[in-house]
Amino acid sequence: MARHPHDVQLTLTLPPTGEALRHRIAEAIIDAIRLGRLHPGDALPPTRALAAELRVARAGVVEAYDELCAAGYACARPGSGTLIAPGADAAAAAGAGSHVSDRPAPVPVTEPTPASPTWDLTPGCPDTGLISPDDWRRAWRSAAAAPIRPHPPGPNGHPELRRALTVHLRRTRGIVAHPDELVIVPGVNAALRALAAAADLAGQEVAFEEPGYRKARLTLEIAGARLRPVTVDEDGLDPAALRESDAAVYCTPAHQYPLGARMPVSRRARLVALARESGMLIIEDDYDGEFRYDVSSLPALRSLEGGDACVAYVGTASKILSPSIRLAWLLPPRPLLRGVHDSLRLSGENACEVTGLALSEFIDSGALTRHLARASRTYSARRTALVGALRSQRDLMEQPGVDLAGIEAGLHVVLRLPDGVDDEAIAAALGGHGLAVPGLAPYRTTVDGPRGLMCGYARLPETRAEAAAETIARVVGGHLR
Repeated sequence: MARHPHDVQLTLTLPPTGEALRHRIAEAIIDAIRLGRLHPGDALPPTRALAAELRVARAGVVEAYDELCAAGYACARPGSGTLIAPGADAAAAAGAGSHVSDRPAPVPVTEPTPASPTWDLTPGCPDTGLISPDDWRRAWRSAAAAPIRPHPPGPNGHPELRRALTVHLRRTRGIVAHPDELVIVPGVNAALRALAAAADLAGQEVAFEEPGYRKARLTLEIAGARLRPVTVDEDGLDPAALRESDAAVYCTPAHQYPLGARMPVSRRARLVALARESGMLIIEDDYDGEFRYDVSSLPALRSLEGGDACVAYVGTASKILSPSIRLAWLLPPRPLLRGVHDSLRLSGENACEVTGLALSEFIDSGALTRHLARASRTYSARRTALVGALRSQRDLMEQPGVDLAGIEAGLHVVLRLPDGVDDEAIAAALGGHGLAVPGLAPYRTTVDGPRGLMCGYARLPETRAEAAAETIARVVGGHLR
């Protein structure tokens, strides 16, 4: 005898309006399965009967049944109607739906977002408002008009940008190089990773400035290098502190990060000579070498005699334009160029082709030269205003151990504080007063390292310098008393 599906008396309550009718009917049937009112093998009412009971159009019921069948909750059998499918009860209990809901997602309950600081003195952040909108749009229009290339650029890519940068580096940093020697990467960290792999720095000792750039330190440590802190002084890193066991040295000679020292020519020459004699690799991070005030330009380490054999020069668009561009350039020593290419091919790290074309047009058109001149004038005025405002706070500046450092170049000055002061706590207190000023704590690795605040002035209007200095003096003075 043929078996017939069980007829069930089905009473449905449709969910509130908000979704399509078919979704609401299907959801009501799944709820009935979840509550045990419908079981696998049960027959659903004929579409016409259910439509009459719900007082809706029959087309909506037909579509709901089709949706349930497509989701696996039901199956249609000729002569038997539409049945609840095997396993439907388990699926309903697990909360599986028949469709992706088009109702708005509930707003998650999150912690309130901290208010933006009144004045942001975070170092290394340029003022993007100084970029000429006309020049910027023109560069991107030119990039957008170029043919779309089918493959990622790779280490041999960006020919237009490499050609433009070699001209820029020769004019601004005295570095003479062929475009084929330059490598475009998506950020300084990518350059450091490629260098560490090419020079096989994993497990080797690398001298590193103390205090020094935290992100570079972490990148090299993750690459396996054993970093040895070398304390810097008022002239930056001292070559006399290096050892024969150092396979490489990382330094920021243009404007030591974070203390701001400019390495004098005598030390630069000794450092390059030492590296040539010992086979040591010098990693020269020239992160904001374009900005200097009231002082003459000093040659990059890479530009010195023999620098092409031992100096890896790293530059970036982050400080001259914006960190959001995600473009940096690496000029490795000639013996390491092939290894850098191999490392980048293996890692797959590529800088955006379109961004590279836009930057090359920005350079070739003369827009970068105009921008650097305009930015240098503005940053110089803002530096003068902030330094003058801080020096006018005599109750603070006359305290023992308080001084300003690194004022000749870059985008920040350091307010040096007495040894042992908790500059991290002071930075947090300043944040409570609407002032974002980081301390030196994240940049030092030794307990007895220098104390101070890094006061970036690139985005601080001259008219705000006095108020910012007064807030710094009040908060710092409270901690020193």
